[in-house]
Amino acid sequence: MTHREQYIWQRGIYLCQLCYELTKSFHSSELYGITSQIRRASVSVPANIAEGYGPVTRQEYIRYLRIALGSLRELDTHLVISERVGLAAPEKISPVIKEADELTGLIVSTINKLQG
Repeated sequence: MTHREQYIWQRGIYLCQLCYELTKSFHSSELYGITSQIRRASVSVPANIAEGYGPVTRQEYIRYLRIALGSLRELDTHLVISERVGLAAPEKISPVIKEADELTGLIVSTINKLQG
């Protein structure tokens, strides 16, 4: 199996897609601000899942999954701030936060299974 076949990686890619679509509507003055931060944090999630998958030990993979969790928490913070400062309506941000929350649960579950 490759990293691309992993369900959590696929969900991470989907989350990135949602983030890019959401931030397209942000004001252009935010391109190098919170837009960039949201995109960077969302890309970090599947990138760390992919980086940790493969010829590494189980503990190393768990470490990369924990890094992905940190990126998800960072992303959540940026999304909440975006909503509170009015960069997007709650109905546009809410589905992205929901996807991030679901992916967080999947990664935590994966870590727990790997730790046995």
